[in-house]
Amino acid sequence: MDGWQSWAAVAVFVGAYALIITELVHRVAAALAGAGLMLAIGATDDGSAFFSSESGIDWNVVFLLMGMMMIVGVLKRTGLFEFLAIWAVKRAGARPFRVMVMLIVITSVASALLDNVTTVLLIAPVTILACERLALPVTPYLIAEVLASNIGGTATLVGDPPNIIIAARAGLSFNDFVLSLAPLAVLLVVALVVVCRVVFRSAFRYDEERAAEVLALDPRDAVREPRLLAQGLAVLALVVAGFVLHPVLHYEPSVVALLGAGVLVAVARTVATGDVLAEVEWPTLAFFAGLFVMIGGLIETGVIAEVSRGLAHLVGDGELGGSMVLLGGSAVLSGVVDNIPYVATMAPVTSDLVHGMGGGSDHPMWWALTLGADLGGNATAIGASANVVVLGIAERHGTPISFWRFTRYGLLVMPLTVGISALWLWLRYFALG
Repeated sequence: MDGWQSWAAVAVFVGAYALIITELVHRVAAALAGAGLMLAIGATDDGSAFFSSESGIDWNVVFLLMGMMMIVGVLKRTGLFEFLAIWAVKRAGARPFRVMVMLIVITSVASALLDNVTTVLLIAPVTILACERLALPVTPYLIAEVLASNIGGTATLVGDPPNIIIAARAGLSFNDFVLSLAPLAVLLVVALVVVCRVVFRSAFRYDEERAAEVLALDPRDAVREPRLLAQGLAVLALVVAGFVLHPVLHYEPSVVALLGAGVLVAVARTVATGDVLAEVEWPTLAFFAGLFVMIGGLIETGVIAEVSRGLAHLVGDGELGGSMVLLGGSAVLSGVVDNIPYVATMAPVTSDLVHGMGGGSDHPMWWALTLGADLGGNATAIGASANVVVLGIAERHGTPISFWRFTRYGLLVMPLTVGISALWLWLRYFALG
C-alpha cells in the first residue's frame, strides 16, 4: 500500500467509522462527510464514485431499495401489514417467543428466495405492528429478524448479492447453492433461535389482556382498501417472480423493483405520488451512497486489494487451513466493509488459489468465501445492507437502535454461525470427504 492517498483514505474511513460507532454525529452525516473527504483528497473522483461498477455507488442497491420502499409504502395504506401482524400473532397463540420464532423462520425462508434487503422491507412493518399489538419491545424482534435475513440469504444463489458474484466466478449453479448451503442454513437458523431464546428472554413478557384482545380480532377487518390491496399484491407477485427468474430474464433486481413501483403508482388512483415518495427512507439511501463512495476510495487507492493479497498470503497452499483463514478473515472484514466490493475483489484471488490447488467449482474455498462474506454481515450494525435498512425503519418508527446495541448481539451470533460453518466445512470436505 503505497502513497499518501492510500493512508489518507484509511484515515478517512476509520474516522467516519469511529463517528458512526460512537454516534457523536448521525451516521448519515458521518458517511456523507467521509465520502466528501474521499473526493477532496483524490482517493476517488466523480467518474469512479458515480459511474464505476467496481468502485462507485452501487445504484442497483439504491434503486432496488427505492423501488421496494415505494411498493411497501402503497401496501402499508391497504392494511396488509396489520392483517399479517394479527394473523401471525394468532397463529403463534399470542405467545411472544413463538411470535419471534415465526418471524425468524418466515424471514430466513423469504431471504433465501428474495434478497435479504427486500425481505426486511416487507417483514419489518409486520414485526412492528405485531409488537405494538402485544405491547412488546420492538428492538429485539427487529434485530432477530435482520440476523435471520443474513443467515437465510446464504442458502441460495439469489439470497445475497455476493453469492451471485461468487457463482459467476466459480461456475456454480442455483442448485449447487441449495444442495451445499441450504441444509447448513437450516442448522444456523436453529442456532439463532436458541441464542434469541436466551439473550432476548426479557422481551418475552406475556400480557394476557393484550393477547386476549388480539386473539379476538378478525384479520380481515384490518384491510382498508381491498381493490388497492389486490393491485399491490399482483404487482408484488410479479416483482418477486422477476427476482426469482433473474437467471433466465437477466433483469437486475433494481430494474424489476422500479418497474413494479412505477406500475403500482400508476394504477393506485387513491394514493398520491408524493405520498408514496414520502415513504422512501431517503436518509438510508444517502447513507448507502456515502458508504459506497468511502469504500470506493479504499478500492481505488488499492487498500482493499492489499488486504485481499494479505489474506491470500495467510491462506497459503493448505486447503484446510486456507479455508478456515478465508472463512474467518472474510467474516471479520465483511463486518466492517460492505461485502459486495470485498467479494468482487476477493473472488479472482480465490479463483487463483483454487486453480493452484487443482480444485474445481465445488471447492471448500468457494464456500468459505461465501459463508464468511454472508454471515460476517451480522457482526455490526452496518455490516450488511439489511442491517442498515432495519436501523432506518426503526429510527423512523421512533425506536432507534444504536450501533452498539445491534452490534453486541451481532457479535454473539456471527462467531457462533461462523464456527458452525467451519465445523461443517471440515466435516464435509476433510473429515468425511
